[in-house]
Amino acid sequence: MAETMPPKNRPEPGLPTREQILDFIQNSAEPVGKREIARTFGLKGNEKIQLKALLKDMAEEGLIDGKRTAFHRMGGLPKVTVLRVVDVSEGEPIAVPDTWAPDDATPPPRIRLIEKGRSALKKGDRVLARTEETQTGWRAYPMKKLMLRSEQLLGVVEIDGAGKPWLAPVDKRIRNSSPISDLGGAEKGELVLAEPIGRSARPSVKITEVLGEPLAPKAFSLIAIHKHGIPNHFESETIAEAEASAKMPLSHEQREDLRHLPIVAIDPSDARDHDDAIWAKPNAKGGFDALVAIADVSFYVRPGGEIDREARRRGNSVYFPDRVVPMLPEVLSADVCSLRSGEDRAAMACHLKVDGQGKVTEWRFTRALVRIDEVIAYEEAQARIDEGRAEHHLQDLWACWKLLAEARQARDPLELELPERRVKLDEQGRITEIAIRERLDAHRVVEDFMIAANVAAAKALEAKVAPVVYRVHETPSREKLTALKDYLATFGRNLSLGQVITPGLFNRMLKDIADESEKALIMEAVLRSQTQAYYGPRNEGHFGLALASYAHFTSPIRRYADLLVHRALVDAYGLEQPRPQGDIPATSGLSERDRDDLGRVSDAISQAERRAMEAERETIDRYVAAWLSGRVGQVFDTRITGVRKFGFFATIIGLGGDGLVPVSTLGDERFGYDEKAQVLEGESSGTAYAMGQILRLRLAEANPLTGALKFELEEGGGRIEPRGRPQPLKKKGKHFVSPRGRPGNIRHQGCKKK
Repeated sequence: MAETMPPKNRPEPGLPTREQILDFIQNSAEPVGKREIARTFGLKGNEKIQLKALLKDMAEEGLIDGKRTAFHRMGGLPKVTVLRVVDVSEGEPIAVPDTWAPDDATPPPRIRLIEKGRSALKKGDRVLARTEETQTGWRAYPMKKLMLRSEQLLGVVEIDGAGKPWLAPVDKRIRNSSPISDLGGAEKGELVLAEPIGRSARPSVKITEVLGEPLAPKAFSLIAIHKHGIPNHFESETIAEAEASAKMPLSHEQREDLRHLPIVAIDPSDARDHDDAIWAKPNAKGGFDALVAIADVSFYVRPGGEIDREARRRGNSVYFPDRVVPMLPEVLSADVCSLRSGEDRAAMACHLKVDGQGKVTEWRFTRALVRIDEVIAYEEAQARIDEGRAEHHLQDLWACWKLLAEARQARDPLELELPERRVKLDEQGRITEIAIRERLDAHRVVEDFMIAANVAAAKALEAKVAPVVYRVHETPSREKLTALKDYLATFGRNLSLGQVITPGLFNRMLKDIADESEKALIMEAVLRSQTQAYYGPRNEGHFGLALASYAHFTSPIRRYADLLVHRALVDAYGLEQPRPQGDIPATSGLSERDRDDLGRVSDAISQAERRAMEAERETIDRYVAAWLSGRVGQVFDTRITGVRKFGFFATIIGLGGDGLVPVSTLGDERFGYDEKAQVLEGESSGTAYAMGQILRLRLAEANPLTGALKFELEEGGGRIEPRGRPQPLKKKGKHFVSPRGRPGNIRHQGCKKK
């Protein structure tokens, strides 16, 4: 390999000038650090020390930027650097530096990525690329595609007895720690991001980012954000566009004025935003005229703008006990779009006519101006009704809901008891209480009004043969129904697969079960048989709600799917309100891109929803584990929620949080596993552990970092080994024996995952 030649005008002897160093950095085809400069200019001994001081001076003078291993001209880019794709415009990827100093006055440069052949890069991809500055701006040539940040490892630095650093994962699905080859400045006990080095079965890792104290208040949601790659930072361009949109005046002439109606928003007491409100009054036909007012987000967020691109990328807001990662910038989500009481707000109004049997007979949609009469917490609304001190308009809401509830009962949607855990924190972010959220009529009131509006939105768009982003929940698959049939047979119950499968069939099955333990078993099995709901442009119906057409319309502040439905209604019913000034697109309807291919964006927001649900659930698990970490050794009433060959899972009744009881702790006898019946049974004693069974178990381990719990039998059993690095195997006779004392195959020890 040819040696890099120094610049011709190098002074002899002595250091290169500032101009020569800048010229060398700018024109080098490779990354330039102190070592490369010293080698190229032939510096030795004391000259290298002088060079270090010179480079420090140049950095302080603002001439160069970067670390000692890779300098670049201040305001420029390294010759080789990591870029992140932020947009794909007409097939051409646009990227920004993956890391950029947080300087509001200097936004990161947008760089065109030049690829050979058809672009294979998509938004969010990271690449190592060679950059160059041209008269028309920056461009770069990809050299290597890198792993996504969501593929990085998240863990805590541990130091073993020999002084060797290890990364203890915070993902409970990863059983073993990884050796750390590069600490990157991290210290013992710190929460870090790392990336694997090499492709071996158990590669070492290097630390790429230090996140801080893992058990500090508000750290659990931060773990989920980083683990799942949830975008939680708005670029300055997005913020600027949101602030400009927030200042748009509301045209009273172009909106239906509904400010005289006592519309109320009923929400959780800790709600961060309010995107729906309701009103109803009796009519002369024995039914009700009702209104569902939804924040008119499509007025502020136009397709193709910076806010829209970021909202599409996020897909939805993500709600944690200590914070919300919003889909929209706060100036919109928590302020201008949020339906606050006593303030004029832009709304999309769904007008409904409900007959005496609770059937919605008519609907129409308008853009409106509303002034919310009051924002009420669920508990307060329920208390006013129960105590007979509710205002007349609140009583009308309840009366209308009772008709809607009758229609719901006649429809017979799936009724499963799915308790929701609630974590309460103090101002410092410390846990004060974890409990199951009480289910009130007030919740059902809002839910049934929202369902009525969602159905109306879907049918209104169908009437215009307009594009619809449906909320789809398909009928259980034949395979899952067959598995359910086999499971029910172990209880002596029959499920005929020759009949039409409806939600009511499952409801009647559960209603006929008197024994609560058996009922819990069957309910778990029915829940497992259900398909996962998703968004899509084809109407496959909503099995769980027993509805032929269903779309999400009522939460556009926090769900991109709802925003798309609003835009489709704008187009279909001529509700456009153009914005003629500024750089934000004028139209508030669907873009041509979305109109032509709703499938693509539907798939993306379905994936974002699953990501958010998993992140939220894991964070609650970590809070529960933290809450219980001071109660290790206590005995709890639990219910078995899953049975596997290696043990069973149980959850604490009234609190939640699944924990494992390993089969190795159940005693000395062997346990057989019946997969169809979901039962572990002792071969000699006949002791059985089955789904739904209630047991008193002792908490043996609670790990707040992973959210993992482990239980053992109340009367005691085998010792539960903590998670971590696989312990060495000891040879006993002809067998290798793990630290738990059970014979095993050496190739599999320490490699099992939950």
